[in-house]
Amino acid sequence: MSATATIPNRPTLRKLLHTVGTGCTGCGRCVTECTFLRRHGTPKTIADSFDALDQASLSRPFECSLCGLCTAVCPEGLDLGNLFLEMRREAVKRGFGHFPEHAPLVNYERLGASRRFSFYRLPQGCTTVFSLLQSTDPAMGIVFDCCMKPSHSLGRERYATTMFEEMRSYLVEQGVKEVLVGCPNCQVMFDSFGGGLAVRTVYEVLAESAIPLEKATGSVTVHDPCVIRNAEPVQRAVRALLRRQGLTVDEMPHNGKTTLCCGLGGGVKMFAPDLAVEAASSRKDEAQGRTIITYCAGCVQALAPQTPTSHLLDLLFAPAQTLAGKKKGAAAPFAYLNRLRLKKRFKKMEGFAVMRERTFSAEQGRRKKRSWKPLVFLVLLATFFCMLPACIAFIVFFSSLLELIQGNLSPTALLGMTLIAIVSLLPVFYRRYKSRKPEKTAAE
Repeated sequence: MSATATIPNRPTLRKLLHTVGTGCTGCGRCVTECTFLRRHGTPKTIADSFDALDQASLSRPFECSLCGLCTAVCPEGLDLGNLFLEMRREAVKRGFGHFPEHAPLVNYERLGASRRFSFYRLPQGCTTVFSLLQSTDPAMGIVFDCCMKPSHSLGRERYATTMFEEMRSYLVEQGVKEVLVGCPNCQVMFDSFGGGLAVRTVYEVLAESAIPLEKATGSVTVHDPCVIRNAEPVQRAVRALLRRQGLTVDEMPHNGKTTLCCGLGGGVKMFAPDLAVEAASSRKDEAQGRTIITYCAGCVQALAPQTPTSHLLDLLFAPAQTLAGKKKGAAAPFAYLNRLRLKKRFKKMEGFAVMRERTFSAEQGRRKKRSWKPLVFLVLLATFFCMLPACIAFIVFFSSLLELIQGNLSPTALLGMTLIAIVSLLPVFYRRYKSRKPEKTAAE
């Protein structure tokens, strides 16, 4: 930091700025690997120029995917990934870290933890929670909820930790000892904040089990999610499952500890989409046309538009469809519908179980229930007024349609056709108006 820069409020950030500012040698190893650093310079340059009151300094870390590759390759062992996370937290604390571009991600998280989409079913004597393996262990519980990783990555520290702690405390109070996860982000959150709960991935459990897998042939390559780049047991389990299925695994140059980000990390795709596209393109180049198998739903969504990519669970349980490219990851609204279907199914299961839906919200620090009716009313009202001109035009036109068929061109028919033409051309005029605004701004 320069002598004239404003000192950050967060002690952790002050310490990291000093450590990176004095410890970074500017060797360029991380810059070579990272699209974000190639744009903004070495970690030392970013740390030395950071000003806690400068909007450019506070917004810059939101272009970083927080993938941790810089930390993994740093020869000095500097905690560079945490530096950019702390910068985000500083921005949020100063009221500058809430960007409209992140609204879809925040809403996705809020829906996942809402009363409608959350569900806990904990059978008597339950000590482990996960859904996929409940058929082999009836005492295993299931939880549909959100781990708050999006808010954690966006620097919304208080909200993320409060919401996660409410979930963790409830599970511990119910006697749960272990959580099995299928999502790498959930694994990181439980590893970091799940005190009193052991965490493992379902892939490790499947690799240890004798569950039969349908055989497949061919070669695939594995994309390790960047958020668990250091989770070697998980990475070994994934590859063991693929080989047990009969597949050959061809590794990409960046794998395991040095894996690349898919482009979704840290909400970058929304805030700096060009950097996200560049990240996905790098993965496509390394895959060289081979089918990518990953074990993160977000990575599938990011990479599939660029190159053939499928989720490991799809491959394990439907190999022929998956390798043929016919098994696609569920996206909204189908992902939400699938969760509601599963929730309904588990509610009807026999046997005693403790069940709940999450109603707690850290946004007000109390339990609350939101009504969806006002939103529906506003949507219907807006739809009515938007469709009203078109409805009037068609009513006027069709009221004289019979006369028009009989060869009589009445004034009513002319008025109706004129109104239809005007309504049809409105989108054209609007697009032209929008396209001229940037040109006018540039000229000024």
